Amino acid sequence: MPPIVARSLPLALVLLASSVQAQQVSPAPGLPTSEQQRAFATCSAQLRGLAATSGVAGEAFDRFLAGITPDMSVLPLLDSQPEFSTPIWDYLAPLVDDARIADGRALLIEHADTFARVAQASGVDAATVAAVWGVESDYGRVQGKRPLLVSLSTLSCFGRRQAFFRGELIATLKLLQSGDLTTDGLTGSWAGAFGQTQFMPSTYARIAVDGDGDGRRDLVHSVPDALASTANYLDRAGWQPGQPWGYEVKLPAGFDALLAGRKAKRPLREWVARGVTRIDGGAIDPSDTPAAVLLPAGVAGPAFVVFRNFDAIYSYNAAESYALAIALLADRLRGGGPLVARWPTDDPPLDRAARKELQTLLLARGHAIGTPDGLMGAVTRRAIAEEQQRLGLLPADGRAGQKILDALRAAGPPVALPPAAAPATPAPAP
Repeated sequence: MPPIVARSLPLALVLLASSVQAQQVSPAPGLPTSEQQRAFATCSAQLRGLAATSGVAGEAFDRFLAGITPDMSVLPLLDSQPEFSTPIWDYLAPLVDDARIADGRALLIEHADTFARVAQASGVDAATVAAVWGVESDYGRVQGKRPLLVSLSTLSCFGRRQAFFRGELIATLKLLQSGDLTTDGLTGSWAGAFGQTQFMPSTYARIAVDGDGDGRRDLVHSVPDALASTANYLDRAGWQPGQPWGYEVKLPAGFDALLAGRKAKRPLREWVARGVTRIDGGAIDPSDTPAAVLLPAGVAGPAFVVFRNFDAIYSYNAAESYALAIALLADRLRGGGPLVARWPTDDPPLDRAARKELQTLLLARGHAIGTPDGLMGAVTRRAIAEEQQRLGLLPADGRAGQKILDALRAAGPPVALPPAAAPATPAPAP
């Protein structure tokens, strides 16, 4: 999703004085205390006046937010974005897997005319746009389950960054008021990103375009709108048509890792002079093109030379792991192969199919983790940790890797299943 970063906000948002801070422990996950409910009511009244100064009619505010109750389970997620808390190999494995590659290639054919129009208008190639679509929502299948107005109103009144989320809430209300959006099925991520390519509401207001010509910008239900808007975002982020994002390289012995970093750009000829070569054996033009060396897992892992288009992808969601997922998936959609260098781990990551198999084996051993879906939520991770401890696989950290999958395959079903457990409480929706 486009990055959750502070942008220029109306002065009234910045000057809103009474920030409500949630200090109490909720009586149950997600449910507010009575004191928090009172604080939310006070905050909502302030938001109504603030929205009015931005052009949201009082009647519209009341109608769209009628009956909203805060969801306190979103607050811990402010500090737990997976792009920054997951090993790069575990982050990439389910995002650039065989199923997502096959689905993307099929959709590039199915929507060939739309992709061609988008590329002609923006200069952004079809594979890159499709890769954003695939990573952000699995090509529209997973757009987030949290009611958007609930999440944004909660974050507007509690926790840190309230001014930012108030701006996003008001942007959403204005999109609803204008008719671009409807409240029907308006769900998204905990932070408010939504639609097939997960725009934040303020980004939606600035960047979204009408790709199907129906007079509305509907990134939730319209594939042409979503694809055209994504390409428009990358174009405005500085995409250079016809240029690569980068490629995998081989480093010379003794390469100084301190020279690496997305912002540490040097003329490409300098990297060539230092002994950096393409890992596929292709030639590198020793030009003055600004380029950086990226080492997402240090010098022991895969290395990349990246250019301006990598930065354009990075701007969509400010994390190098995210940008790399988009870039690598785009390469695979074009027919490229997997990475040549191995990640520096002795426990390889699992793609979504292997994760579902792992969950199926956990179910067979009596762990009430729900239907296998390939998502490693808290309940699944606890079950993995219990099996790691039982099998002597240390550390028992709950990580879904090849070792625990192989161990459970070898162990087979237990001699006697434990008594059926009560259904596990589902992990919070993403």
